[in-house]
Amino acid sequence: MSGRCTDVKGVPGDKNIIYAGFASGGLWRTMDAGKSWEPLWDRQATQSIGAIGIAPSDPKTIYVGTGEANIFRASLAGMGVFKSTDGGNSWRQMGLENTGTISRIVVHPTDPNIVYLAAGGNEWSRNEDRGVYKSTDGGLNWKKILYLDDKTGANDLIMDAADPNIVYASLWTRIRKRWSDPVPEDGDDLYKTIDGGSSWKKMNNGLPDTKITGRIGLANTAANPNVLYAFVDNHGKKREPKPGEQDSYNRPKIVVINGAEVYKSSDKGESWKLMSMHDDFMEFFSGTYGWVFSQIRVSPTDENKIYLMGLDLTQSADGGKTWKSMTKGPKGAWGHVHGDHHALWIDPTDANYIINGNDGGVNVSLDGGVTWKDFYHEIPTTQFYNVTYDSRNPYYIYGSIQDEGSVRMLSTTLYNPADRTSGTFDWIPGGEGTRIVVDPKSPNTMYASSYYGHIMKGNLKRLGKKKDRVSIDPPAAVIGEEPRGEWLAATSMSPHDGALYHGLQYVLKTTDQGKTWQKISDDLSQNDKNKIGALPYRINYQAITAITESPLVKGLIYAGTDDGKIHFTTTEGKGKWTDISKGILADAAISSIEPSKFEAATVYVTVSDRREDNITTFVYKSSDYGRNWTPLNANLPNSSVNVIKEDPFNKEVLYIGTDMGIYISKDGGKNWLALNANLPSSVSVQDLFVHPVTKQLVIATYGRGVWILDNVGGL
Repeated sequence: MSGRCTDVKGVPGDKNIIYAGFASGGLWRTMDAGKSWEPLWDRQATQSIGAIGIAPSDPKTIYVGTGEANIFRASLAGMGVFKSTDGGNSWRQMGLENTGTISRIVVHPTDPNIVYLAAGGNEWSRNEDRGVYKSTDGGLNWKKILYLDDKTGANDLIMDAADPNIVYASLWTRIRKRWSDPVPEDGDDLYKTIDGGSSWKKMNNGLPDTKITGRIGLANTAANPNVLYAFVDNHGKKREPKPGEQDSYNRPKIVVINGAEVYKSSDKGESWKLMSMHDDFMEFFSGTYGWVFSQIRVSPTDENKIYLMGLDLTQSADGGKTWKSMTKGPKGAWGHVHGDHHALWIDPTDANYIINGNDGGVNVSLDGGVTWKDFYHEIPTTQFYNVTYDSRNPYYIYGSIQDEGSVRMLSTTLYNPADRTSGTFDWIPGGEGTRIVVDPKSPNTMYASSYYGHIMKGNLKRLGKKKDRVSIDPPAAVIGEEPRGEWLAATSMSPHDGALYHGLQYVLKTTDQGKTWQKISDDLSQNDKNKIGALPYRINYQAITAITESPLVKGLIYAGTDDGKIHFTTTEGKGKWTDISKGILADAAISSIEPSKFEAATVYVTVSDRREDNITTFVYKSSDYGRNWTPLNANLPNSSVNVIKEDPFNKEVLYIGTDMGIYISKDGGKNWLALNANLPSSVSVQDLFVHPVTKQLVIATYGRGVWILDNVGGL
């Protein structure tokens, strides 16, 4: 399976060569029309790709901008722009390391040294390295030619099809809070230059007020250089919600916005006219997802044939007035084209040849989108959130996947001495935002948390059946207030008696498989009312991200939150929870907690401050139940840390998974060594375990699947 594809490019007139960039899986190339694919990015400092630009006059000259331009909670920042002059065989870093994300690259049609790029900037914090940049010497030097302020980045960029001195750009207030998706602000404008970027003017005549617009996508066509299209995320009110109407996360709708709108200009952006209707089709297409998609393309031979990307891939043959799906089969059923579309390339020499990038990977059509070929299994860029195992022999590996749901894989089919990143799998209960717990005494019984704190019980004997899962959400009477569950809500099982713990802003416990629940803690977060987002932009925040019970002491439970709080109890939650946050980075997410298997008073904690664009490494150890903490980050490179695990055979051996790979310590955390082996050097490792019988190390990567290393445990 593939993960989220952020950009695709082909070579005009050559259907054999395709380049595909992934949100966290690097850059890939095929030279035989998809029969085989090779990674081109494994040794680079980041696996997050934002944009690909190929010089029209020299297809072997390629520019790649890093950092995912979409705003997801798990999006990774980049390391600037890179260049290849040999078709991707070798690369050179060309600066702009602090841009955070690069969303579009445009190369001059006759001079490969003249390059424009759109830099989005940081996702969570202000920075000045945003806007439109230009190089006239092949990337050796860059000049910022369009800039508004330190929270407004450049989202899209297109060059006039007849005059390369005319360039159009869209700016976007691309910044968010930990408790909110991006909220429209004044500054989301369109700009035009006619002198190669020396001067710019706004081009908003006929567009909605910039105070209610979000991300704007741009497109033009060689069929008529006077024609431009804009895909506008209009947050203006469309109507009141219907009684009981909910959003895609089952939250009450408080307003229905206009959402996706398509505008057309017939005078090179001087004026705009709304083309799309505010009908049910566009409403489904829109949601509140403009900050994720907002991509639009036009046929190179027909100015009225438009392609719009979002939850679905749609086409209009009449300039945006009416639309039809390009991916759905009979009776509206989804075909083999994955949803959530982020990239589209149309061959300027053959408008029927289309390459599409989506959350499932890459699709290609040779007939204008009537039929599609997918390469989901040929490019192993699966984005795993986590990984666990069961008590079978041989054992199954379980994990949840970004926008794919949850799966299990038999370890013997995944593993071989050369390592593999994909294998045969079963779909199991649980969604993408899921933590999976398999009952060790009943391996057909599993539990899966879901987005924002929901939880279900699954039966692994009836895979694919309607009765294989049942909701066991704690009832409102037990919760007592509006629940706050993280996207990946914390769920774990007691190693002593099989009790199940589930985290919202408080810890809940069930001893009868979810039939009844009890709340065993107060609110363990900071509970700051000023940090609770407003619908429809709310992200659940101030919630529990980690719960675990000591394997040595029954009732010794630790819980950590996404706002920097850690508590423990020694009474199974029946008494007081003690705050042990002092000495830990304040306000940052507790990404994992690992009580020692050898010493009852010893516990390890990792902290991720990625939601402040802080990639400093934070690993801690306490030998007195958290009353005092010692940093264990010596000689580790700066990188967000996602997980720590103690070896089950040797207390001196520790493993951590970071956004820059996996590391091992043989001396209790005093020194660390990279354990990347044949892994991509900067792959994000989200979760891991050492199997207590086979001694295999299993890691879940966010972008390159699941990997196994043999004979590790105990070293």
